[in-house]
Amino acid sequence: MTKAAVIVDCNEPVEIRDVELAGPKAGEVRIAVRASGVCHSDLSVQNGTVPLPLPIVPGHECAGEVIEVGEGVSRFEVGDHVVTQFHPQCGRCYFCTRGQGYMCELGAMAATGGLLDGTPRFAAGGVPVHQMAMLGTFAEETVIPEISAVGVPAEVPAKIAALVSCGVLTGVGAATNTASIRKGDTIAVLGCGGVGLNVIQGAKIAGASELIAIDRFDSKLELARQFGATQTVNASEGDPAVALDMTRNGGETILVGVPRRDVTLSLPAAVTFLYANKTLRGCWYGSSNVDRDVPKLLDLYKRSELKLDELISREIKLEEVNDAFAAMESGEIARSVIIF
Repeated sequence: MTKAAVIVDCNEPVEIRDVELAGPKAGEVRIAVRASGVCHSDLSVQNGTVPLPLPIVPGHECAGEVIEVGEGVSRFEVGDHVVTQFHPQCGRCYFCTRGQGYMCELGAMAATGGLLDGTPRFAAGGVPVHQMAMLGTFAEETVIPEISAVGVPAEVPAKIAALVSCGVLTGVGAATNTASIRKGDTIAVLGCGGVGLNVIQGAKIAGASELIAIDRFDSKLELARQFGATQTVNASEGDPAVALDMTRNGGETILVGVPRRDVTLSLPAAVTFLYANKTLRGCWYGSSNVDRDVPKLLDLYKRSELKLDELISREIKLEEVNDAFAAMESGEIARSVIIF
């Protein structure tokens, strides 16, 4: 048995329950969760923006320690420290061999609520309890595919390592991997939550000179200044332009956030893409190669070129996850981290 936060119904409070946890099958590892960030994607599962089968254990931004390995596991041993990744990278499929591991074909299994065989390792009274992103890290322990983990040095604090696994990879990667930022460029970031703050950091690392932060909350704009923004705009005042309208001719708009599945875009094709030569790009997981980017980000942190401690607004217990969701919705915080 292990204690876990469980989403039973959309838009209902998360419940803290004791759930059964089966041991790892071939190619899987069991980890003791040391820290798990509360990400907006977790909230998106709870409110139905990201539709996943219920009941489900949310959580995907995690640092932990391997406590058991399944048959055939070669990358990890008991005692190894790891961070999770919400999109596994097998290293063998078409995308992985083209340097696009963030699009790995096995990632589609995450929508099943199970692991790579389609079944979860959590259960309650014999009823399957699904796992968000093949992970489900709002739990004291979880079982995940070995290819959903990345090794990290044991000396890295768990709360710091956890952040790197999702919000930092996505935000910094959106600027350094997905976007084509050149030295001296001006960038604007719409939305300065955990990911947006890391986009600002990534753009600064990539060489941008003017970093404009846009949000509806003054508290988030103040945070953005601490993370490198040179100008701030409160979008609730005046008549702000939308992303493509504020993009210069020949410039790029990068979509990083997760909308509802039924959200659509309607754009004047000739004016936007032909005459203005603008580029609209999606960004999944910061276009990251995790085996390359996780060590690189930790090295930037060690050299004080990447702020990570400052991202943590609150350290909380598992039982406080509903309060963390409410604080995220109200714009009070950058990140809450569950400490086990």
